[in-house]
Amino acid sequence: MGEVAVIGLGGMGRAIARNLMRAGHEVAVWNRSAGPAEELAEDGALRVASVAEALQRPVVFSVLADDTAFAETLLDSGVLGETQRGAVHVNVATVSVGLARRAAEAHAAHGIGYVAAPVFGRVSVAEDGALNILAAGEPGLIDRVQPFFDAIGSRTWRLGEQPEQANTAKVLGNYLIACAIQSLGEAVSVADAAGADPNQFVELLASTLFPGPVYSGYGSMIAQRTYQPAGFTTALGRKDLHLALDAAAGQAVSLPFGELLRDVFDQAIADGRAADDWAVIAEQQPR
Repeated sequence: MGEVAVIGLGGMGRAIARNLMRAGHEVAVWNRSAGPAEELAEDGALRVASVAEALQRPVVFSVLADDTAFAETLLDSGVLGETQRGAVHVNVATVSVGLARRAAEAHAAHGIGYVAAPVFGRVSVAEDGALNILAAGEPGLIDRVQPFFDAIGSRTWRLGEQPEQANTAKVLGNYLIACAIQSLGEAVSVADAAGADPNQFVELLASTLFPGPVYSGYGSMIAQRTYQPAGFTTALGRKDLHLALDAAAGQAVSLPFGELLRDVFDQAIADGRAADDWAVIAEQQPR
């Protein structure tokens, strides 16, 4: 088994660290706040005192919230210069295409391998070790970290040799989820107004035309108008929508529905729903 570090111990990071430990890997952990690292240390992880210390491991996973957290922690802090040459850094976060390019260049300048590996799956899926991993980077680097991917995911999708290719796929996947939530909200509103049972209507859709977790999971939230606990917040959804719009603009492609969704997300957040599950954008439909 191998040595690996996990930087960033939110719900996703903790689940990844635990599954790496269960697979027999030696796991070092670091988090800005002490609580999650202490919790994992009680279960057998090695708590390290700094990001620089974590980066002394041959393989490092970072599971940070966004571009700002990633850049502050790893790109702007000078720690890459202290990293073990030949190490591989796996970035699980959903970051912008531009930051993915910057990160790849910065790692190459320090002789560090860089693999982008954002995931599809909520924390509950991560806890089950069933994430879909969207990996991009040098094939040899992905081969090297594949045993760790096997411990946390059900399938690794190899999407190209440039790290930003994985981030493009991730933000577009999340964009499509947002589109589905919006269209579900519209359809359920009409069905409800016409006197149909919203739960039965969603079950019909998810069992026939649109099988899968998006229509069944988000459809149930919309039908029941229940948006807590949040698996993925409205604030994070707006962030990822903006990443998709930026990615499209970088390719000179327009996303007209995305521009509409920008207004929907902004209004939901203005209405105080930033911490609710992003399915709450369906409430922008009068019902």
